[in-house]
Amino acid sequence: MKTIKIGGVPEHFNLPWHLCMEQGKFEDEDVHLIWKDFPEGTGAMCKALRSGELDAAIILTEGIVKDITQGNDAKIIQTYIGSPLIWGIHVDAGSPYKNLQELKGTRAAISRKGSGSHLMAYVNASNRGWDLDKLDFEIVDNLDGAIKALKEDRAQYFMWEHFTTKPLVDNKTFRLIADCPTPWPCFVIAARTESIRMNPQRLKKMLNVINAETTNFKMKKEIDQELAKRYDQKLEDIRKWLDLTRWSQEQISEEDLDNVQNTLLKLNLIGHKRKFSDLVHSF
Repeated sequence: MKTIKIGGVPEHFNLPWHLCMEQGKFEDEDVHLIWKDFPEGTGAMCKALRSGELDAAIILTEGIVKDITQGNDAKIIQTYIGSPLIWGIHVDAGSPYKNLQELKGTRAAISRKGSGSHLMAYVNASNRGWDLDKLDFEIVDNLDGAIKALKEDRAQYFMWEHFTTKPLVDNKTFRLIADCPTPWPCFVIAARTESIRMNPQRLKKMLNVINAETTNFKMKKEIDQELAKRYDQKLEDIRKWLDLTRWSQEQISEEDLDNVQNTLLKLNLIGHKRKFSDLVHSF
């Protein structure tokens, strides 16, 4: 049986993977999938791909594109979520800040450099016309670190997926200021080039299994209740999220990757663009 070490965030987007593992669907195709949660997000997964700790990752599009451009020997093998990610912009519940413009010149909490929370802080700042050279960051590792940093006023705002942080807004840990959607499909599946070269068939089988699961995932009986229970979400919030979310079974388009690279280049987060063929591998 061929082993694949794969990582992803411990969020509702990745329930299809866990259901497939629990139901033995990968094993049925002679694939032994070893899953690792990465609550720290994209920056940590990029590091794990570089080191060989992971063969593959379900990872934010902009984060892996930036890291491949900067030397990560990996390729995007498929889009996973074809819809945008809704990034909530949060402050501590007791914060004096009431709107986005008041956050100009304050410090953003980020999980780590190269993470989605880091890159999207630039996207948000660019959307608002702020001076990108004056952005300031506090590295907090994960969501718990962000809660503490905002409470202690070491950072003033934090960007994280809207629905993941919704329970913290409901219990008045955070206050939601605004949303900032990604202008591209948000999650892709990326794999180390070495892992692709060594055994492409195991990765192809993995994609076949997950694609079969996600094709009609939203139509599964009581899937909204299952998601709400597992991820401690209100049913109404999960239903809103499901309405906004589209799983993909296709390779990312050249147009979408061009959009990502043009944005990263404009924000001075990469120094040059890479060819489409440098970024993707299609089986």
